[in-house]
Amino acid sequence: MSETNNKNLNNNDTESQGIPKWVFLALLAVILGVIAFAVIKLFIWNLGTAETEGVVEGDFSVEVMDQIFLLPEDKKAMHEDDGKETILFLGNDILTYYSDENGVVEQIGSKLGATCINAGFPGSTVALKNADYSDDYAMDAFSFYNVSKAIAEGDFSQMSAVAQTMTDSNFYKHTEDLQALDMNTIDTLVIFYDAQDYINLRIGMNPDNDSDPVTYSGALNAGIKAIQEKYPFIRIVCMSFPMCYAYDNSGALVNGDMYDFGNGRLTTYLQFMIDVSGATGVSFVDNYYGTIHEDNSSEWLLDNIHVNAACNKHMAEHFAKAIYGVE
Repeated sequence: MSETNNKNLNNNDTESQGIPKWVFLALLAVILGVIAFAVIKLFIWNLGTAETEGVVEGDFSVEVMDQIFLLPEDKKAMHEDDGKETILFLGNDILTYYSDENGVVEQIGSKLGATCINAGFPGSTVALKNADYSDDYAMDAFSFYNVSKAIAEGDFSQMSAVAQTMTDSNFYKHTEDLQALDMNTIDTLVIFYDAQDYINLRIGMNPDNDSDPVTYSGALNAGIKAIQEKYPFIRIVCMSFPMCYAYDNSGALVNGDMYDFGNGRLTTYLQFMIDVSGATGVSFVDNYYGTIHEDNSSEWLLDNIHVNAACNKHMAEHFAKAIYGVE
């Protein structure tokens, strides 16, 4: 039998016994299409700038990653209801840049009719710069880690002493407010810091210690747990920072969404907050996606990091809706 006839027989046998080749080719095309679609969607998600046509300020089609947890009934039962909602805010410039009705704390209070206590410390970070406190960097006394530790232990002596050396009145005023505060009256505690940890090059995490206070995730984790252990009846909410800009080593202005100083991009720190919130069972309100991006940053940022009154209003409305269901 000739070679040509043998080939024809083999082809006929394959087609009669197996699946036609075009089926495999079609299946391969579908798989490649799915992979390409997934890659494109992931790229758009990471950019955080997907929009619909005719978008207006505050109206974005990116998916906001809120994750809301209700306080267990047994823990709620430990708190005596005084008939009013009292919210304590811990944070930095994002709480203190405005001291009037344009501030995010004030706007939340107005929106909810709640008593809102601002305990923000300008320029402070979540994580410590130094593992052991040094007067060479006094700001560590007002980091979230040390503030939460002071609240849990009821000892504000270090904060009070350092506050007297600061020129900004927010330091000693808010320290005094915390000292005088009866934590048993607090219904909700909100942790709200801007991107100072990213800008000040705080380490993101320590894989060998999930409560390392010189890391962003470790300090957040340790601080939340300290407050939860002392005051289990207080509902805790983490509010994420919005997008910001920073300067690289050459002095060029860079988008925090894209630039890595060595500890990750802004989205890396965002993921740390999401992970810690989930692990500790506290609610997470996303101000990163659906708020500021490159196309609208000139409308909502006063400079590279500080937001304006309009952005505060947007974040206040988002918080009120996500946590209290108030439109």
